[in-house]
Amino acid sequence: MAKRSLAFRTFTPTAFADTTGLTDDVYCGCIQGSAALQRVHISEIYMGGQAAASAAMIMCAGMNSTAAGTLVLGASEDGPLDGATAALASPVDVGTSATIDPQRSSTLGHLLQLSFNAFGGVVRWLAPPGGEIGITGSGVNTGSFSLSAFTGTGSGAIGSHIIYESL
Repeated sequence: MAKRSLAFRTFTPTAFADTTGLTDDVYCGCIQGSAALQRVHISEIYMGGQAAASAAMIMCAGMNSTAAGTLVLGASEDGPLDGATAALASPVDVGTSATIDPQRSSTLGHLLQLSFNAFGGVVRWLAPPGGEIGITGSGVNTGSFSLSAFTGTGSGAIGSHIIYESL
């Protein structure tokens, strides 16, 4: 068990309707298991505004109805929170771009609504003990999670990170 951070220094999210393929490097990140029964817990999501003007960001954290194919980090970074963390036998698949783009589910794609102002605003969700978002495997609706902007989102630069742990 090792806590890790998927961090995206700065980018401008693009708004997507549910069940629409996300586009590379304009969503906060996708996390999915690499093995059929792999468990992953998401314990924190943070986004901070870096825009030069006011922009309402309508951000959705939830499951995907289409899993990503071959996730790559793109402009983001992934690393352990503890330098002594050993490499996992089955690392979690994470990234901000993919060969097959994930699609946010219309039924499970809005587990958390994290709206904020990109002009210096901050939003942080921290799970209470036992209240983490759980991912199982790499299948749709239960094993593929993303954080992305919803229809109506403004255009503003933000930075973000997602803290997760493989169990």
